[in-house]
Amino acid sequence: MKSSLHLTTKERTDLGKSLRKRAPRTSHGEWSAGTERPDPVGLIEAQNANRLDWLVPVRRRRMMASPFAFYRGTAAIMAADLSSTPVSGLRVQLCGDAHLANFGLYASPERKLVFDLNDFDETLEGPWEWDLKRLAASIMIAGRHNRLNGGESREATRRVVQSYREAMNDFAHWRAIDIWYALVDESDFVAYADIERTVKRAKRTIEKAKTRHSHHAMNRLTEEVDGKCCIKSEPPLLVPLRELPDKLQQVNEKLIKETYQSYLRSLSPECRVLLDKYKPVDFGLKVVGVGSVGMRCWILLLEGRDRDDPLFLQMKEATYSVLAEYLSPSPFATHGRRIVEGQRLMQAANEIFLGWTHTPETGHDFYWRQLRDWKGSVNVDHLQAGGLNSYARLCGWTLARAHARSGDPIAIAGYLGSNDTFDHALTEFAERYADQNECDYEAFLEEVRSGRREVAPESS
Repeated sequence: MKSSLHLTTKERTDLGKSLRKRAPRTSHGEWSAGTERPDPVGLIEAQNANRLDWLVPVRRRRMMASPFAFYRGTAAIMAADLSSTPVSGLRVQLCGDAHLANFGLYASPERKLVFDLNDFDETLEGPWEWDLKRLAASIMIAGRHNRLNGGESREATRRVVQSYREAMNDFAHWRAIDIWYALVDESDFVAYADIERTVKRAKRTIEKAKTRHSHHAMNRLTEEVDGKCCIKSEPPLLVPLRELPDKLQQVNEKLIKETYQSYLRSLSPECRVLLDKYKPVDFGLKVVGVGSVGMRCWILLLEGRDRDDPLFLQMKEATYSVLAEYLSPSPFATHGRRIVEGQRLMQAANEIFLGWTHTPETGHDFYWRQLRDWKGSVNVDHLQAGGLNSYARLCGWTLARAHARSGDPIAIAGYLGSNDTFDHALTEFAERYADQNECDYEAFLEEVRSGRREVAPESS
């Protein structure tokens, strides 16, 4: 669809309303698995084929934990499912995996704690509805996971959609530059937790986040070897370079050092000056998340003035977005840059160490960021009805703000309207999709129980 951004405000509102003919708001409540739906377990295993084979059993073990844990690893399944659902035609920069566990706290360059989306591996331009549907379904699934009753889970799901819609209606009246500067800081984070018990938990989350920094990571992730500070050995979740076979060790050490120099060229000149004050001293492979398990993810320990001046960077493999099969290709030549540029566009504040690199020898793409810098997250497993409602509202507003930065908030608001028609439709979709997720989860468990799929021990 041609950009609407330079039409008048009325024309953009009217455009949004007119798109209801193309995709009635009630149509978003529809979901059923068609006869040609791809095998969900097959989609997961297709992803696993391109990952480190000795970590794939860890990924399966983590996805076995619950329907909610399984859902976190199913971005590829849902991308296929969403590709056939109704859309208005209005496009934004998508997160691509906007479930509620992919929001969190981190430090801005100004050393303020902010809350935002924090995972962009699947980012690509596409229909705003796809992100919101994935988020809404995750709320419903989390509610069931936490043993809320049906009414409570539906109410929390409705809240996330309502929050998105109301925020987009507000942004339709904001100046574009004010949307660009809008963010959730720690006081806003606490304010959204409007129940006393939830407020206390929010404050604890903030306090914990501020303890997570390079010194904290050094205590958790390193050990002394022959008088030197080195990456700790905790296989299979953390494997230092020195424990890889000799040939792999030499190849990877050369590759990482060359990749590091390439990464520096993707940064701003002033950030390169800062990193020139640090030297890489050790590397290790580290397992992260659920959906990302098995991807090549290195952590780098750098040392500045002395051992008391550590910095940890993460170098994570970047591959095709799960959305790529259904959307226009990225304008960027590498997947690492696609992820970094998408993150910069969607987040209100970006860390200074975001960068990317490509390795011609192996064909792998990577993106880089600081490993820990006041990183914090809400423990979704502990959210009861009031807490889940509050968190849903916060995530809904945050996603709307992220979409309004790249898309047309006036046209999207015109489509959504001021009543709750869309809210109820998406709640219905989320409930149906949560049912589908449970069916897919059982099919996945059956594959594992049959012995056809290897899984790691329970402690992995």
